[in-house]
Amino acid sequence: MMKWPGHGLAPHMPSYQFVEAEYMKADEYDALLTDPLDFAIRYYTPRIYGTFTPFQKIDLLPLLLGFGTGIAALSQMPDIRNMLLKIEEAGNEMKKWSAVVMDCNRTTMEAGFPPFRGGACFAPFDIIGDLFRGTSGVSKDMFRQPDKLQQAMQKLTPILSHISIEQSNMSISPFIFMPLHKGDDTFMSDSQFETFYWPTLRQVCLNLINEGLVPQLFAEGKYTKRLKQICDLPRGSAMWIFDQTDMAKAKETLGYKACIAGNVPTSLMVKGQPADVKLYCRNLIETCGKGGGYILMGGADIDEGNLDNLHAMTEAAKEYGNYG
Repeated sequence: MMKWPGHGLAPHMPSYQFVEAEYMKADEYDALLTDPLDFAIRYYTPRIYGTFTPFQKIDLLPLLLGFGTGIAALSQMPDIRNMLLKIEEAGNEMKKWSAVVMDCNRTTMEAGFPPFRGGACFAPFDIIGDLFRGTSGVSKDMFRQPDKLQQAMQKLTPILSHISIEQSNMSISPFIFMPLHKGDDTFMSDSQFETFYWPTLRQVCLNLINEGLVPQLFAEGKYTKRLKQICDLPRGSAMWIFDQTDMAKAKETLGYKACIAGNVPTSLMVKGQPADVKLYCRNLIETCGKGGGYILMGGADIDEGNLDNLHAMTEAAKEYGNYG
């Protein structure tokens, strides 16, 4: 499911890459709907982690009905023992990694920079389209088995909400970051967005809002056609980060109801000149900052950028971002 520097990618690469595939077959919706836990352990996990292949032949139900000896007896099987040893080895590495991350977090907190995000969540459609069926699979499912797709998204909605709420309990930030991968203008029609994408995403957002959290929705790609539809959340309850959306229309349509942010282009930040960056940021501030409710941000994350351009962006915020 992932390649990272030194493991599938060149050692000097700055980040990991996601490997999309059909990790859930077209005829496995019933398995997911009947028992999500069993599907996750016996079908899904062995396909994305080779270490967990032994789970495919384990009948979980008898082991979970109070028979502790049955669970312990699994460790007698050579492939199970090997799996457990690999899990222990991975756990030791994660412990080292976590210690470094926690040290970084502690340092930034002591310097006065609180975390911007308190957790992460995803649109149910994206979970199926990214992690389960893949882009090709979920595109076909919208036509070939739309009812199963809808049922699966509805099944995942409370699960995703619960996971994010639990994450937020360990953070001081109320923001829940939500990258939206497959809802942009060019991937699906307005009708498909209204039918398949927005209803369950909206419900996840409402579940988070009801818990006092703030969905921080990153609208990847273009969302200019979606602006009227995504207004359907309580006023002042969400933040939208835009990548390539028409920001003038975003301010006009959505800006009165939600905080909007973005969309300084990554290409400009990497290859542009500081003067061009400053001018672009000024135009954004003057277009979207009227009356407040706008945060100057990049349209997407950057692993390696131009430091002079970052300074130009900061200068623009200080020079043009004051209310006077």
